[in-house]
Amino acid sequence: MRGSDVTSGSLFSYVGLESRVPAKHPLRVIKAIVDDVLGSLDAEVERLYEGTGRQSTAPERLLRASLLQAFYSVRSERQLMEQISYNLLFRWFVGWGTTIPCGTTRRSRRTTTVCSIGMSARSSAKPFCATPR
Repeated sequence: MRGSDVTSGSLFSYVGLESRVPAKHPLRVIKAIVDDVLGSLDAEVERLYEGTGRQSTAPERLLRASLLQAFYSVRSERQLMEQISYNLLFRWFVGWGTTIPCGTTRRSRRTTTVCSIGMSARSSAKPFCATPR
């Protein structure tokens, strides 16, 4: 008997992103290292933000997205946000769930600028260089 080709949009997804990423995928190791390093930089990044105003996209997520842009040779931030909006592997690595909408490029560009002005390249690269391979 032939199955139907009817597409139905599911209301809820019961499969987490963690289970969609293969156990041996190279990004799993990279994500663990990046999460450790970004955790150690948390206090330094926290000092760059005021306590008032609208909440921004977490700079850790934007830095993870920038790494994906470099790893996968995505040409622009606009294309990166498009990729993140439908690529489950990218969403998992950045830390966005399936229901969270991606940020806009204007917002991410400003937050990235704040991070790069506040932290010099040398101080933010130190923990990555010190991490054993």
